[in-house]
Amino acid sequence: MFNQSKGLRGKGIALLATAALFLTIPRTASAADNATEQERVTESGNVMKELLNSDHGIPLSVLNKAECVIVLPSTKKAGFIVGGTYGRGVMTCRGGQNFVGPWSAPTMMKSTGGSVGLQAGGQSTDFVILVMNDKGARALMKGKAKLGADASVAAGPVGRDAEASTNAAMSAQMLSYSRARGVFGGVSLSGTSLAPDGGANENLYGKKVDATEIIAGSAGPPPDSAKELLAILTEKSPKNVSEGK
Repeated sequence: MFNQSKGLRGKGIALLATAALFLTIPRTASAADNATEQERVTESGNVMKELLNSDHGIPLSVLNKAECVIVLPSTKKAGFIVGGTYGRGVMTCRGGQNFVGPWSAPTMMKSTGGSVGLQAGGQSTDFVILVMNDKGARALMKGKAKLGADASVAAGPVGRDAEASTNAAMSAQMLSYSRARGVFGGVSLSGTSLAPDGGANENLYGKKVDATEIIAGSAGPPPDSAKELLAILTEKSPKNVSEGK
C-alpha cells in the first residue's frame, strides 16, 4: 500500500510538472514575439533618425505635408532582375480626425509583392513610405492596399532642400524611398501591397487591437521602443502644414 501511494504521488508530481511546462511555453513564445516586434520598432526609429539627419535624406518640406510615415527596415528582397519584396515594419500617423495632432503610437505593418527593378538577390533594403493624404492613410488603416491600384505611389524627392515638384509626386497619395548599402533614393513601389499586421500588433501590445485603435490612442501608450521614432519625427516635423488634404 505504501509503495502504491508513493507511486501515485510520484505520477501526480510528474503530471503537475508537465502541466507547468506547457503553461510556460506560450508565455515564453509570447515574450520572444514581443521582443521581435520591439526590435522592429527600434530599428525603424534608427532608420528614420539617420535619414532625417542626412543632407541627402527625406526633405523636411515633404515630410511636413505627410499624414503618416511607414518604415520597413531591412526588407528582404528575393530574385534577380524582377523579383518580389516582403517585409515588416511600422506606421505612425499624426493624431486626430484630420491628422493634425502629435505622431501616434506605431501600428505594425507588412508588405508583400511588387517589383523594385534590378535586384541582386538577397540584398537587405530599408524602405520608407510617406502617406500624403487622408484617403491614403484611412485606406491603410482599414486593410490591405495595393500601391498603384488602390493608392497612387511615386518615387519621392531626395535631399534636404528638394521639393515634390513633379506632377506625379505632387498628386501621388504616397511617396516611397529605399536605402541599400548606404545609397538612398526615391523608388517606385507600384505593385507592392501594404496592410496592418494584426498578429504583430497583438504581440507588441499584448492584446488584439486594430490599426485604427492604435493610431487613435485607445490601445494604450506607445511602447518604449518607439521613443526614438516618435522623438525624431516630432523634432523634425511637429506640425502638418497641409491640413485638409
